[in-house]
Amino acid sequence: MELKVTASAGTLESSDIQIIIEPSCNGIELNLKSTVMAQFGEQIESVIKETLESLNIENAKIFANDKGAIDPVIKSRVQTAVYRSAKNKDYKYI
Repeated sequence: MELKVTASAGTLESSDIQIIIEPSCNGIELNLKSTVMAQFGEQIESVIKETLESLNIENAKIFANDKGAIDPVIKSRVQTAVYRSAKNKDYKYI
């Protein structure tokens, strides 16, 4: 899937994560801020990267601001941001 525009998903509320993704030519560049970085930083990065890989995203700049989101929330926010960025017509905005 090819990213076309900058897009975001999520909020800065407790137990959520805000993902901002934009097209890039330099592989995956991840900038993560988290209130639980010491405990779960590696796991959050892993979930984000695995989700991007499952969507065949090889080049993207991602800014993630985590407020204690669990893995399924992280995954869904990344997916939503990717579909919005790619302007994927199969994705339905809710």
